[in-house]
Amino acid sequence: MKTSLWMAGCGAALVLGSAPLHAETLRDALIAAYQTNPTLNAARAQQRAIDEGVPIALADGRPSLQAQAQYSENFLNPANAFTAPERTFSSNLNLAVPIYSGGSARNAINAAKTRVDAGQADLRGTEASVFSNVVAAYMDVIRDEAIVGLQRQNVSVLDVNLQASSDRFEIGDLTRTDVAQSEARLAIARSDLQTAEANLIRSKETYIQLIGIAPGELEPPPPLPNLPDAPEAAVFTALDDNPDLLAARERVEAANFDVRAARGTRMPQVSLFTQGNYQNFLGTLGSSLFDADFVQQQSSAAAGVQLTVPVYQGGRPGAQIRRAQAVSGQAMEQEIEVERGIIAQVRAAYASFSASMQVIESSQTAVDSNALALEGVRAENSVGNRTVLDILDAERELLNAQVQLVTARRNAYVAGFTLLAAMGRAEARDLGLDGGTLYDPTINYERVRDKINDWDSDRNPVAQSTRTVDSATQNAAVIGPPSQ
Repeated sequence: MKTSLWMAGCGAALVLGSAPLHAETLRDALIAAYQTNPTLNAARAQQRAIDEGVPIALADGRPSLQAQAQYSENFLNPANAFTAPERTFSSNLNLAVPIYSGGSARNAINAAKTRVDAGQADLRGTEASVFSNVVAAYMDVIRDEAIVGLQRQNVSVLDVNLQASSDRFEIGDLTRTDVAQSEARLAIARSDLQTAEANLIRSKETYIQLIGIAPGELEPPPPLPNLPDAPEAAVFTALDDNPDLLAARERVEAANFDVRAARGTRMPQVSLFTQGNYQNFLGTLGSSLFDADFVQQQSSAAAGVQLTVPVYQGGRPGAQIRRAQAVSGQAMEQEIEVERGIIAQVRAAYASFSASMQVIESSQTAVDSNALALEGVRAENSVGNRTVLDILDAERELLNAQVQLVTARRNAYVAGFTLLAAMGRAEARDLGLDGGTLYDPTINYERVRDKINDWDSDRNPVAQSTRTVDSATQNAAVIGPPSQ
């Protein structure tokens, strides 16, 4: 229900103008960012690196097998060493099986698994952050195109006003002051247009930076789904589902496992071992003695149990434990910091959304009233009851109200999406982005978790994100029709 509402038509509230046909949609922009944004792809690669922490930790509790071979030439032997060989080849094979490590291995494994969960939550948070930036960039382009359209229309109107004032001045109907006022307002309007065009270019370049392609004719966005009715409800949901907070909680748990693992370094360790040795003197043992007959090769093998009891390690275990405890305390404080930030973010986003909705309503009333007032002032000016300055003021008031309206619509939508993101409700799985198979970090984790082959590796990575070096420099052209 949530997905179908968000992906439904684009003609409901919080839209800027009517939807043109065959235009780019917000959904298209989100899908493009989901597939090609470097921040998101880098976060996925980072999570794959975190996944490898589990098989690395598991390796410390698994058997290890080592083989060694050595060949040596004895070019100088003691004078009385008549049997000393001239050359030797030796090899040995050692197998060690850890049985008990004081809990260090087990807790290190649990810490690595917990960090995988934290990393997956971080990946969710990165996804929501990228989507929030994409929504803001998308809405900025729509807003700035609308403002550029309004400013251009204002310049055109003021240009006509100036021409009319000049004509009336020529016939003595207006004074030079009236013409000067028209010229001043036109100059200010052109300056405002230059600023608006620069803002539009900046918004387009930001759009390219985040999404990888230049914006086309952008459709108004669909209505946002399932916005909370009160800030308390939003905070309650965020405390349960915000990915940044979930990641912080997982890090606290992982840090606690690290403390237990550090304490294990003071405990006895038990392991099984077996080893075999082979030595060959290559016919040179006792070669300096005549008629000597020595065995030129020998082998040995042993197996047993080894108990290692640490007695004194120079204070290293105590330092490791204290360091792990300090990191654990840091993680606890960071969890509270994240929780505070999320609560503030949710409440602020809700307040911004509510205020923007009220501004939309007030601005729409102001636009309608100022449009009506402008008509009246122009009519009264035609019969001599209003001055040129009155017309200029009325046009300025209307323009300000129109700019405030499109800005409030942008602010309301961005604040609403930011609120959903803080609540943990603005990820690909929530938005129904079916532009291909969604990335599932658990697939890679399950693939590598139990790997035991030392020679196993993946292919060398290649960049997944698109480059924008060949993208055209943006201009202030308004592709879609200006919002009214």
